Amino acid sequence: MTTPKTLARIAGALYLIVAVFTIFAGLVNASIVESEDATATTDNIRDSATLFRVGFVSELLGATVFLLTGMALYLLLKHVNQPAAAAMVTFVAVSVAIQSLNLLNQNAALTVATGEDHTATFGPTGSAQLTLLFADLQHNGYLIAQTYFGLWLLPLGYLVVRSGYFPKMLGVLLMIGCLGHLVDVFARLLAPDFGADISPFAMTPAAVAELSFAVWLLVKAVRIPEADTAHDGDRVAAYR
Repeated sequence: MTTPKTLARIAGALYLIVAVFTIFAGLVNASIVESEDATATTDNIRDSATLFRVGFVSELLGATVFLLTGMALYLLLKHVNQPAAAAMVTFVAVSVAIQSLNLLNQNAALTVATGEDHTATFGPTGSAQLTLLFADLQHNGYLIAQTYFGLWLLPLGYLVVRSGYFPKMLGVLLMIGCLGHLVDVFARLLAPDFGADISPFAMTPAAVAELSFAVWLLVKAVRIPEADTAHDGDRVAAYR
């Protein structure tokens, strides 16, 4: 039977792998896609097609590992509150499904940008506009998935607080991170310019919370209560 400490370290390692793959994919897209310039975006994709494909695969791998992370944390924390743990892993599954399906838009942008048939059919300008349309759809689809990236932190934070395995402040930070994700998503969807301006501030708590939690899982694992006997005969919890 897998011990809580082993499960925690597995989850922590998976969580950090998710961060590496996802951040890399985001940096690739940010360096290639220019949302206001269809021609530049098309040229960038065509000139960096291999890098764009690597970014695509990186995000797909990150999504897959994120699902495994949620499953590992479910096994670790389901004894605390089974409905909350089920809600947590359900939010993860929904976000992964949306994120994975949304990658079709990125693949479509690559196909149009690099396909001679599309240029011949739509013309250089039409082909470039279609490429940018799919790239923008991929960005907006990721925002929709981000809604669930945020929501999973709410039950996770609750479970962290109640488990006794971790410092309660970690759980509080995770729940604040949920709010930050949601503020970022809805601000970007309702007022794109304003959302872009406040995004770094909204996302900082979530980034700090998730990175801190992942490192704690990997390095500290969990604190396991041990039964000990005090001088007055009462039983107290001591943490190793």
